[in-house]
Amino acid sequence: MTTRFKLILEYDGGPFVGWQRQDNGPSVQAALEEAVYAFSGERLVVHCAGRTDAGVHAVAQVAHIDLHRTTRADTVRDAVNYHLKPQPVAVIRAEVVEPDFHARFSATGRSYLYRIVNRRAPLVLDAGRAWWVPKPLDAGAMAEAALRLLGKHDFTSFRASECQADSPVKTLDRLEVVREGETIDIHAGARSFLHHQVRNIAGTLKQVGLGRWSPDDISAILEARNRAAAGETAPPEGLYLTGVSYD
Repeated sequence: MTTRFKLILEYDGGPFVGWQRQDNGPSVQAALEEAVYAFSGERLVVHCAGRTDAGVHAVAQVAHIDLHRTTRADTVRDAVNYHLKPQPVAVIRAEVVEPDFHARFSATGRSYLYRIVNRRAPLVLDAGRAWWVPKPLDAGAMAEAALRLLGKHDFTSFRASECQADSPVKTLDRLEVVREGETIDIHAGARSFLHHQVRNIAGTLKQVGLGRWSPDDISAILEARNRAAAGETAPPEGLYLTGVSYD
């Protein structure tokens, strides 16, 4: 008999090739699977709510594992964390869940944060954890433009060419731009996202912030349904998976 554990994870994506185990470098999934094996002696697959790309961070990724070993949830958390050292991955919380819970397929929503630091001086403490944009950005214009992308749309213009989603149609429930001092935060929420969707939106909103495009241009880009019409793909180090919701 197995017990299913839900894990809430935090990690720095910088050293990894992404969430998914790959042959070309270290992954978050492999780090976790090796740590679970070291503690339990069980070879298993760690399933997550959403696979993050190389360099993308998480403050509340959700995963699940099935253990044959009888143990407490806090023991799973502490033992896995012990064997994860010194890698920048931590299990923040572990809990026993029903056998039909699935980190990915049971999820009803996902939230992301994209961080921009807008200042002339280069980043030191935030290096690798935000997108440095030295030219002044108009966050108010970016916020107005973001409203054009809310709701259900064909997001082909903001979809990576390698995206494997069945449809480019997604519903953005939240897209807010908030400035505090030198930091501009872009908050995005939806049931699910296309590959690079948030990073492509961030790169496009940057052009609005620079004054090169208007909010009306964003509507035209959306209607073009052409990736070439939109802005650059913002770098991965500014992106954070901040939450996953379940019914």
